[in-house]
Amino acid sequence: METKFADKDCPLERAVDILSGKWKIKLIWIIYEYKTIRFNQLKRELPGITDLMLAKILKNLVAENIVHREQFNEIPPHVEYSLTENGIKLVESLSEIRQWIRAQD
Repeated sequence: METKFADKDCPLERAVDILSGKWKIKLIWIIYEYKTIRFNQLKRELPGITDLMLAKILKNLVAENIVHREQFNEIPPHVEYSLTENGIKLVESLSEIRQWIRAQD
């Protein structure tokens, strides 16, 4: 008996691919809590993450339309990160999963 879950293009597998890794969910949650945050503040909120890893994850989440990157061409220049509408919906979904996990204890 074959189920839709065995489909190669399973959306849940794509979600796991997008969110997998040590830092992504933590990073998304921090951006959600701050609403808008700069790179160095994110780095302080994630002790142990390297600049290279943080930049790589942010670039990936921007490409996935989860995080919005806004560059300000001021002196000194700076960049701010926030969640897209898609990212906010993701956090709402993750909140449901968090509630489900807590109910298992």
